[in-house]
Amino acid sequence: MSKSISCQVLVVGAGPGGYVAAIRAGQLGLNTVIVEAERAGGTCLVRGCIPSKAMIHAATRFEEINSHVDEAKLGIHVPQPAQLNMGKLVDWKDAIVSRLSGGVEALLKKNKVTRINGWAQFSDAKNCTVDTPDGAVSIAAEHVILATGSRATELSSLPFSENVISSTEALELRELPNHLVVVGAGYIGLELGIAYRKLGSKVTFIEGTDAIVPLFDQELTAPVAKWLSQHDVEVTYSARAQSVTDHGNSEGATLTYTDKNGIEQTIHGDKILVTTGRKPNTHGFGLENMCLDMDGPCVKVDKQCRTAMKNVWAIGDIVGEPMLAHKASAQGEMVAEIISGLKREFNPAVIPAVCFTEPELVGVGLTPALAQAQGIETKVGKFPFAAIGKALTMEAGQDGGFVRVTARKDNHVIIGIHAVGAHVAELSNQFATAIEMGARLEDLANIIHVHPTLGEATMEAAMATLGHAIHI
Repeated sequence: MSKSISCQVLVVGAGPGGYVAAIRAGQLGLNTVIVEAERAGGTCLVRGCIPSKAMIHAATRFEEINSHVDEAKLGIHVPQPAQLNMGKLVDWKDAIVSRLSGGVEALLKKNKVTRINGWAQFSDAKNCTVDTPDGAVSIAAEHVILATGSRATELSSLPFSENVISSTEALELRELPNHLVVVGAGYIGLELGIAYRKLGSKVTFIEGTDAIVPLFDQELTAPVAKWLSQHDVEVTYSARAQSVTDHGNSEGATLTYTDKNGIEQTIHGDKILVTTGRKPNTHGFGLENMCLDMDGPCVKVDKQCRTAMKNVWAIGDIVGEPMLAHKASAQGEMVAEIISGLKREFNPAVIPAVCFTEPELVGVGLTPALAQAQGIETKVGKFPFAAIGKALTMEAGQDGGFVRVTARKDNHVIIGIHAVGAHVAELSNQFATAIEMGARLEDLANIIHVHPTLGEATMEAAMATLGHAIHI
């Protein structure tokens, strides 16, 4: 039986952009409906950020335990190697996802957001129909927030199949592949490839460029490249994937590619993981009926996330790079507040980026090279974790990690902070806060940092930029 409802705000998609927009709208007293066909949480919570970090944690724990087998490392000896049960690992990961997804559902309910289970189909910019398990629901909205996210890019030459998989399937494997071939050494491929190497798989990367994680410069990625080399992970650079043959069942698949010299090569793997990027979800919900302007494959928006259609907004991955959950959440919160009458604009000084490789990578603001390209004269300094006491006590000081600070030469305003090292993701918020608030080198250098902590490297890096680091 069909029914019709109306609302002030209709949010399409319950990912980190959509559910935050809906919760904030509910807090502001707006009559809000959110439509989602799957579990609340979107790609990030259900099949991206959260499950991948759970797998990375489990893989790291597994590797650490086995590091105590042959010798009494740290005075701890494990008499025999740990055994891996991939099925139970996946079950544990899924339990975390379910708990967090349920938490999002509870928050939506707490803030009086109506949740409709299904996929919206728009007939025009403000009206859609949702086929739910209980029948069709027609929704008329004053404001529409599109938060439909993105999906893994499928290459026509490498179609997904049983043994040719995306990151989604890589997080669901209940048997460890003997050999995992990863097409693309960007952040998604590296995170998952390193995790599987720690779990015991042989891992090979086929990368189209001449560097890993091109988002970060070579000085930052050098410790990651060193880890790959030390753990017998082969990276074939400047290679172009051409085709793939899936042999089915447990026979794996064979990838054909051309190397840097244009010579055709083949490589066989139990699984071929394709991680060549993501693209916005703009099909399947009637976007063509909404009269919106596009910016290539993305919905075009202004600094308030307004589209070309009045009172239709778009946030998150659907509006383009950077495709990061925290960007989507910030935009969702902002749009809800604008709809309620508050004055807001999306104009952050920086959007932090983190890659959970081994070791971790953090990028906030401009690199020295990007600053130079913009004609900015800079002062640059860095400080190694090898000189940080807390890092050494955590076995985190010998991986080549460091914090690097980039500031304007004339006034010492900090325009970039980058780091590589164990657990540096936890420093990213300090980096972003410093730049967003216009901190100068003297500010970071003179703030008393707790000892012993990894964060002391930020203070020392600022001092190094000024020419007087204490501990090197």
